[in-house]
Amino acid sequence: MKEEKDLKLAVLIDADNIPYSNIKGMLDEIAKFGTPTIKRIYGDWTKPTISGWKPALLKHAITPIQQYSYTTGKNATDSAMIIDAMDVLHSEKVDGFCLVSSDSDFTRLAIRLRESGMMVIGIGEKKTPHPFIAACNKFIYIEIIGALAVPKQTPKTSPTSVQKADIDLIDNKFIQLLRSSIEDMADDDGWAFLAAVGALINKKKPDFDPRNYGFPKLPPLIKS
Repeated sequence: MKEEKDLKLAVLIDADNIPYSNIKGMLDEIAKFGTPTIKRIYGDWTKPTISGWKPALLKHAITPIQQYSYTTGKNATDSAMIIDAMDVLHSEKVDGFCLVSSDSDFTRLAIRLRESGMMVIGIGEKKTPHPFIAACNKFIYIEIIGALAVPKQTPKTSPTSVQKADIDLIDNKFIQLLRSSIEDMADDDGWAFLAAVGALINKKKPDFDPRNYGFPKLPPLIKS
């Protein structure tokens, strides 16, 4: 079985539903999971609304795919991206997919890719509907990619007290998830490996990321 770092990934970007402001951060994040061997972005490039993407395409070697809107008010980008994803799947040239979109229309695509044994990473905004998030192996919020590091915690401060709109609260529901995951992975003496606990939480909650709560890694989140 291949190591995660050796995975060949197809990165498919929905230009209509993703901001272009942090494309480098997104690609750096994807590189943590594998090598993006296919990088395509879909949209109607005649529209001024996605013109901000154009300078980044050459810089990051992303192939633009033109898709005209056949009907006013309808998004034809989704269909083109789904068809291409299935073509790439059957070509057997990649080990996984990264679907960059906040659109729930890609939920069935993510499920179908996983049924074929593909790893599916989703990247989107926090407004992304839950069904699409749950359909992915891992889902990462754009808002936390490249975010400034949270100031070093002291006994009088916590990530919930940091004035940052994109940081989630550590509520009772999350604490219960953490406790149950530790119990599930614990040995006979009650000890559990932190890495195994983190992996289990990701399976239960694909959008889990310590950065959502203002911590760079899992250990300081657990200690808090």
